[in-house]
Amino acid sequence: MEIIPYVFFNGQCAAAIKFYEKVFGGKVQGLMTYGDSPAAKDFPPDQKDKIIHARLDVGHSVLMASDATPEHHAPPQGFSLSVSVKDPAEAERVFDALAENGTIQMPIAQTFWSVRFGMLTDQFGMPWMVNCEQAASTASR
Repeated sequence: MEIIPYVFFNGQCAAAIKFYEKVFGGKVQGLMTYGDSPAAKDFPPDQKDKIIHARLDVGHSVLMASDATPEHHAPPQGFSLSVSVKDPAEAERVFDALAENGTIQMPIAQTFWSVRFGMLTDQFGMPWMVNCEQAASTASR
């Protein structure tokens, strides 16, 4: 059994999934538009180039995504996507990349539970937490 996050965008899924592929060094394994789907005739013309399904593999993790139809889109709330990395410098790199044109809620820094932790909402409206659980005594900023 796996739990796989499936996130919805407001017309920006293609750009977001390509951005995440670059940030995380993953591989897009699938990207289908509404217009290329078997249900293409059921969607309005302005939805045809939007993404009905995308899959990004990062290591042993998977992120799936789609563009919600306009009448079904709502801003994300009540959750964050959490990224765990083993190296403090990599945590900072990932945080800085995700924060580009986004909004930082908690700058990345050492905490009582982690050598690096930060929270942000990226340029696509997705909330993220970046965490490096390396023992705080082995690295400092």
